Amino acid sequence: MRRRWYWIVPFAIVGIPLFLFIGGEVVMHLWNWLLPPLFGWRMLTFWQALGLLALCRILFGGLGHGGPGGRRRHWRGRCRDWSPEEREKFRRAMEEGYDFGSATQKGN
Repeated sequence: MRRRWYWIVPFAIVGIPLFLFIGGEVVMHLWNWLLPPLFGWRMLTFWQALGLLALCRILFGGLGHGGPGGRRRHWRGRCRDWSPEEREKFRRAMEEGYDFGSATQKGN
């Protein structure tokens, strides 16, 4: 079993730094090409672009949820254990558009 994974190590040693370099360069060139002329913002260095790429990954890309559809699979597993009453309550909440605030506001 371990023998199959040995070929990945050389690719990872070359691939990860290459991926980071290309990603940083692409972000830097796109930023420097678009944003300074359009909005007058400062130009980025490679390291700032790499930091921006990491920040965007954290803020918008998540930190890995089991691949594509990972959250969907998580919910699908949770919904299997629901009783028919819980499912009906969820369906009603979906139809009402998650109107959580109106219940407290109606009584005022």
